[in-house]
Amino acid sequence: MGSDYERELKKILMADRKALRKAVKGCGIEEELAYLSIEKSPFVVVRAAGSFGVDLVAVRGDISFLIEVKSSQSPVFRFSRSRKLQEQAVEMMDICRRSSLFPVYAYRLKGVRGDAWRIFTRDVEGLTGKARIIHARIPKIEVSKGGNMIMRWEDGMRLSELIGYLCTD
Repeated sequence: MGSDYERELKKILMADRKALRKAVKGCGIEEELAYLSIEKSPFVVVRAAGSFGVDLVAVRGDISFLIEVKSSQSPVFRFSRSRKLQEQAVEMMDICRRSSLFPVYAYRLKGVRGDAWRIFTRDVEGLTGKARIIHARIPKIEVSKGGNMIMRWEDGMRLSELIGYLCTD
């Protein structure tokens, strides 16, 4: 089931018409226009093989980032529920630090009409240019007192907002 959402996000970022039409159902006009703006500057998106904390790699001339896709029926996603989730997060951060990329966590809430995706990131030092500016705008994943990562869907950035920002001239 998770791979279905990976494919959905991949197609949206690649400006697949059918995926975009489906994504904007139930969206307001602003969200719809933001989603459709990806058609001007689509990404090349590759699904990553293996389970090292990266599901997708989005590449475009001006910006690239690594994406981990999460989905749930619950509006709160806790990484502490699985040792594997925590290990993947550590591995992804190591890759991002070494390559000066920032991680994107795309959280798809199941059963939501409209913009069902929320975007999060984690703090990464040493970013430059457009990556630094975009990274600063994306909400950071919450870390509990016990050091566990938590994504609260309502606290994330709408995917439409991120796309609109990425595709503004």
